[in-house]
Amino acid sequence: QVQLVESGGGSVQAGGSLRLSCAASGAIVTPYCMAWFRQTPRSAREGVAAIDGGGSTFYTDSVKDRFTLSKDNAKNTLYLQMDSLKPEDTGKYFCAVRLSIYCSDPPPRSADFGYWGQGTQVTVSS
Repeated sequence: QVQLVESGGGSVQAGGSLRLSCAASGAIVTPYCMAWFRQTPRSAREGVAAIDGGGSTFYTDSVKDRFTLSKDNAKNTLYLQMDSLKPEDTGKYFCAVRLSIYCSDPPPRSADFGYWGQGTQVTVSS
């Protein structure tokens, strides 16, 4: 059974940075499609960024050139480096895994991912 644990969230001022981590256990997941989703009380869960087994990445337009995905295969961990944060980046961030080396056509859709973490809160103040 795959388990995902996110960490690294917090409260920062606009312009600041955070690095989210998603540590996996129970199975090796870094060869598969992995993604970060964001959810707020007023919006559905949105696919923010995804990386497939070959390392190809997708970023939603609102985070392009500010967020960067990376994987550490030895640690079975996915990272999301978040720079130049904006108040609209606020939300709960969830890590997800799809047991395929391919991600579905972007943007990532919740229904395509079978394993989820509990989420980590990111709050950006202006």
